[in-house]
Amino acid sequence: MPRESMKHKRERAVEIVRRLAEIYPGDKPALDYRDPFTLTIAVLLSAQTTDRQVNKVTPELFRRWPDAAAMAEAEVSEVEEVINSLGFFRTKAKHCVECSQMIVADYGGEVPSTMAALTKLPGVGRKTANIVLNNGFGIVEGIAVDTHVFRVATRLGLTKAPTPLAAEQDLLSLIPQKDWGPVNHEMVHFGREICDAKKPRCAECPLQDLCPSAFKVPSAKERAARKGRKAPKGTRNAPSV
Repeated sequence: MPRESMKHKRERAVEIVRRLAEIYPGDKPALDYRDPFTLTIAVLLSAQTTDRQVNKVTPELFRRWPDAAAMAEAEVSEVEEVINSLGFFRTKAKHCVECSQMIVADYGGEVPSTMAALTKLPGVGRKTANIVLNNGFGIVEGIAVDTHVFRVATRLGLTKAPTPLAAEQDLLSLIPQKDWGPVNHEMVHFGREICDAKKPRCAECPLQDLCPSAFKVPSAKERAARKGRKAPKGTRNAPSV
């Protein structure tokens, strides 16, 4: 297959984004939140788990600790009890409290609104910071690349990067800045509904003609045969997201 020119890749990326915007107009995060603080905590909790699971624990979590000042005073063990249905709940509970303490100590109890400040908070990586800036403050500095976005962008041939952070830079170079904000939510929904990790629905995919991976994703049996061994177990600590 001939190498794709950057011009053609950009044109293809623009068309992909256009179609996604038509399918998922006005998409917002599936997480329940009411302000930048609850959004920050909700996204922090969403690492290695689903938004639906997070939405089950946050009503009680934010009832007991509604803002940074309250959560900064919480016992980590008590936060653990509320969120213990989530993966990595012990690490996440620690991050919730430490993040809140830093917000209170360094930012007067208000979530900061810059990438540099947000990514200093415990448990907060660039992905979380992008979502908080975009949805909490209306500031768009990048594209939040989570598991779904990374998978979709890779299958669509928009990146060959080995990590989400590097993949974000590829997407920023291809997608017009005006589309950076909504494209995360659109790709997330697309990844859940169509471009599933194990069983992509290529026959129904509205991007089929633009996707170099269409009908080429190996089945679970084929993936197992190629590996020839079990995948290594995950690490014990939740990643910053």
